[in-house]
Amino acid sequence: MTVSFEKYYVLAFLSSLFVSVILMPFIIYVSKKHQLGAQSDSRSSHEGLIPNLGGIPIAIAIILSSTLYGELDEVRVMTLCFIFTFVLGILDDLSEISAYKKLFSQILISLILIIYGGLRIESFHGVLGFYELPYFVSILFSVFVFVVITNGYNLIDGIDGLASGLGIIGATLFGFCAILMNQYNMAILAFSLTGALVGFLKFNYHPAKIFMGDTGSLLIGLVFSILAVNIIKHGIVEFNNVDGKDLGPFLAISFLALPLFDSLRVFLVRCRRGEHPLHPGKDHIHHNLLKLGYNHKKTSFILYFFALIIIFLTYILISFNININYSIALIALISYLFLYVPVYKLRRKK
Repeated sequence: MTVSFEKYYVLAFLSSLFVSVILMPFIIYVSKKHQLGAQSDSRSSHEGLIPNLGGIPIAIAIILSSTLYGELDEVRVMTLCFIFTFVLGILDDLSEISAYKKLFSQILISLILIIYGGLRIESFHGVLGFYELPYFVSILFSVFVFVVITNGYNLIDGIDGLASGLGIIGATLFGFCAILMNQYNMAILAFSLTGALVGFLKFNYHPAKIFMGDTGSLLIGLVFSILAVNIIKHGIVEFNNVDGKDLGPFLAISFLALPLFDSLRVFLVRCRRGEHPLHPGKDHIHHNLLKLGYNHKKTSFILYFFALIIIFLTYILISFNININYSIALIALISYLFLYVPVYKLRRKK
C-alpha cells in the first residue's frame, strides 16, 4: 500500500470528523428552535425533548468524504443508495414510517447495491460446509444480510453514546481489513464513517445533546452491511486458516457481534411470546442493563468492553488456526451467554 493511499485514509477520517463537528451544533440549534426531536415516552431512556437529527451531519460527512477521496466510478452506486437511505431516515424521524414500508425500502436499496453495485455474496467460503451459491440464492441471502445488519445497528441505538462508540470500533476494524485486502474505496468509506462518528460522539456522549435518529442509524447500518458483504465476498486472502477456509464471514460476524446477536435474541424472544418482532420495545441488552441500575455511561462502557473482548478473542482464534466453524460457534455462544446474564439477573430480582 503506497504512502499516497495512506494519506487519503487520514484525509477521509479528518474531513468527516471536521464536517461532523462543525455541523452538529447548527443542527442542534435548528432542532431546538423548531422543536424537532425525540420526546420522552414509555420506551425512552431520556427526559424531555432531545434533537434527533444528528444523522444529517453524519450522512453529509460520509457522502462528502467517500465521494471526494474515493474513485467516483466505483462509489456512485453506493452514494446513490446512501442518499436514498438518508431521505428514508429523515422521513422517519420527522413523521414515523411504518416498519413494513421501511423494510420494503431497505430491500429495494439492497437490490440496487447487489445488482448494480456488485455487492453480492457468491460463496459461504466453506462456512457450515457451503461454498458457491446458486445465483438466485445468493441474491436472496445477500438481501437478507443487508437488511439484518442495517436493522441490527438501528436497534442497538438506544442509549447515549452506545451506537456511535460501537460504530467507531467496528468501522476502524473494517477499515484496516480493507487496507489488507488492497480495497481503497472500502477503506475510504470505513474511515469516513469512523471520523463522522468520532465527531458525533462528542455531542452524543451522556448526557446527550443530540441523537443520531433513524437518519443516522439506518445509514450507518447500511455502511456496515456494505463493508460486511464486501469482506464476505472477497475475504482476507493474506490470512487464511490452516484448513483453507476464508476469514471473511468470521470477521464480519465478529466485528458486528453485539448488534447482530442481540437483535437475533430479541427477535426469537418476541416470536416465542407471540409479540410482533419488528415493533420497538425495551428488551435489548442496553435496556436490561439500565433496569439493573447501570447508568448510560456504565452501560455503554460495558458494551464497548464486550465488543473489544470479542475482537481479542477473534485474534486469538485466528492466531491458533482454529477451524472457522468452531470459531463462529464459540463467538456466538459467548455472545449469547453475555446477553443472557442481565436477563437472568432481572429474573432473580423479580
